[in-house]
Amino acid sequence: MSNAPEHLLVVDDDREIRRLVEQYLGQAGYRVTTVADGKAMWKALDAHRIDLVVLDLMLPGDDGLTLCRELRSRSGLPVLMLTARGDEVDRIVGLEMGADDYLAKPFNPRELLARIRSILRRAKALPPNLVPEDVGCFRFAGWALDVATRNATAPDGVVVPLSGAEFRLLRVLLEHPNRVLSRDQLLELASGRETVLFDRSVDVLVGRLRKRLRDDGKDPALIKTVRGEGYVLAAEVDAA
Repeated sequence: MSNAPEHLLVVDDDREIRRLVEQYLGQAGYRVTTVADGKAMWKALDAHRIDLVVLDLMLPGDDGLTLCRELRSRSGLPVLMLTARGDEVDRIVGLEMGADDYLAKPFNPRELLARIRSILRRAKALPPNLVPEDVGCFRFAGWALDVATRNATAPDGVVVPLSGAEFRLLRVLLEHPNRVLSRDQLLELASGRETVLFDRSVDVLVGRLRKRLRDDGKDPALIKTVRGEGYVLAAEVDAA
């Protein structure tokens, strides 16, 4: 089973794009299933073990953002979002909904393949200093991070979905509590040196994560800035 090709699910209502993507990714060695809408996506996810979803933003019925948000609430399955729009706002919203990466149409199939490979490498790669895989939940400062779903639960019980980049950064911080980590260390641990952190900036990503965790950006109590050095998670962490 370990040698089985990774299974990709492509969700796009454009038949020609589905055909071309299925052919190209199939030639690259992947198993590919294609569907045209959200209902078919859920059926495919129930029927198959999927390793990554390529999800179009503009779909009939539930759009890609809605589907991505619901998918992220259920699992940590990697998501690459496609859109005909090149608008920066759409890109940011897609990532905020939990997508791992974003690619605007029209796209070069080689770039699509490169991004898929990058996401899958990051999903499988575990830095040597990570907490063992059997850790299912981190608890800190009244919060809980569910490793399987990549959702954070606030002290008042509100569930906060995290994007792929936000989850990886938070997990790294939780694995090194009360220890200052430089920006280079955070890049190394959170993305394996593949410079695909979506904002190209650890500082911006930290700011986004602070908002998720209701941490005051001007006077943060949880993720603190250490001037000239980096960031530190100032909390006791229980990994279970």
